[in-house]
Amino acid sequence: VQLQASGGGLVQPGGSLRLSCAATGNIFSINNMAWYRQAPGLQREWVASMTSGGATNYADSVKGRFTISRDNAKNTVHLQMNSLKPEDTAVYYCSAYIQRTDSTYLWYWGQGTQVTVSS
Repeated sequence: VQLQASGGGLVQPGGSLRLSCAATGNIFSINNMAWYRQAPGLQREWVASMTSGGATNYADSVKGRFTISRDNAKNTVHLQMNSLKPEDTAVYYCSAYIQRTDSTYLWYWGQGTQVTVSS
C-alpha cells in the first residue's frame, strides 16, 4: 500500500491550493483519512480528518478556510485550502487507516508535499 500526495506549491497570501492524495495497493477498505503538516522546527500537527462515512474535523487554525473531501471509489482524499496565510507554510502529509486485503489494519503515510505561502 502506498499514499501519493500532490498539489503543493508556492502561493501568495490569500491564495488557494488543492492537495490530493491517492492510496494504491492491496486495499480492502479505508477508514479515516487525514492531513497533517509540519513546519520547519516544529512538530507535525494534525490539520483535518474525514471518516469513511463523511464526518469531518478540523484544527481550529484552519477551520473555515480548509475543506477536506474524499472519493471513496478512487481511494483519494483532497484538501482545499483557501485564504492561505504565511503560517500555513509547511510540508503537508496525508495519512490513512487502511484495511488491507489480508485483513490487517495499518496507518499509512504519504511522502509529503511542500506548501509555501509567501509574497
